[in-house]
Amino acid sequence: MKQSPPLLLLALLQQCSSYTPTPMRMGVGSALKRARDSVFSRDRTREELKIGIAGFYDRSSKLWEDVWGEHMHHGYYIPEDRTDHQQAQVDLIDEVLKWSGADEGKKPERVVDVGCGIGGSSRHIARKYGCTAKGITLSPYQANRGNELAAEQGLAEKTSFQVADALDMPFEDNSFDLVWSLESGEHMPDKKQFVNEVMRVVEPGGRVIIVTWVHRDLAPEETSLTKKELKLLSKINRSYYLPPWCSTDDYIKLLEDAGAENIKREDWSYIIAPFWKAVIKSSLNLRSVLGLLRSGFSTQRGAYAMLLMLRGFHNGTIKFGLITATKKEE
Repeated sequence: MKQSPPLLLLALLQQCSSYTPTPMRMGVGSALKRARDSVFSRDRTREELKIGIAGFYDRSSKLWEDVWGEHMHHGYYIPEDRTDHQQAQVDLIDEVLKWSGADEGKKPERVVDVGCGIGGSSRHIARKYGCTAKGITLSPYQANRGNELAAEQGLAEKTSFQVADALDMPFEDNSFDLVWSLESGEHMPDKKQFVNEVMRVVEPGGRVIIVTWVHRDLAPEETSLTKKELKLLSKINRSYYLPPWCSTDDYIKLLEDAGAENIKREDWSYIIAPFWKAVIKSSLNLRSVLGLLRSGFSTQRGAYAMLLMLRGFHNGTIKFGLITATKKEE
């Protein structure tokens, strides 16, 4: 259901009124600016995105875990009518690893999970391969919760989680033999820097796996998406603290420029298609509704944006892109 600007403005003002900073920190002008920016879907600056992403996941991660568990990503829906949604999320990890070639030959020993959420992928991969895994996130809540779960699951010596920026990772060059990024690339305001960083920290011969939301590839005669497509993505950006999108073609070019080889790509949009309907359906119960009401406006707006994501997948604007590559041996 389309929300009118007056109703959206009212909701935004309610969000502002729920936060009670001192007048020096936030005046009426600042509140109105936030409302105006949201109504008109203005792109956020890099710093605004960084702060917004951390806050969004600090507020929403507990609700997600309560409803869906420790994995904060799409599921693998083959067959498409499966209803074991949490297992579908685990299967997505395994199927992506198999597709990428990570299961072949020498198994990964040192993994970094870029945009780790509360660490579900990291812990699963550590158990699967017996490797170590480090996870980074902008959210202090997620990092703390990831470490708590690692301790509860007996994986504290194998996995660790910390607050860090994926565009400036606190690791030495050539530190990992597998760089794993599952649904975090869409948050990166500088895709070139993101690709350069993952290629920097992976060792020669090591593998990079990027699974991310992208927009459709442009046709040869196109220079951009349509205005309608751009408007849809802009609304999603405001809800999920995303910068402008790129395509899988764009990622391939960036990896080529960074010296990657053995690049492989695939579109799994059809495989994850039932996910958003399942998420929406899961929210239609008292427990989820109460959790959503307590979680604040940004999380509530994110819930509304699920309908926009579903529309984007259905009309072909949004794709679920898989990309893997290796770093050239020295």
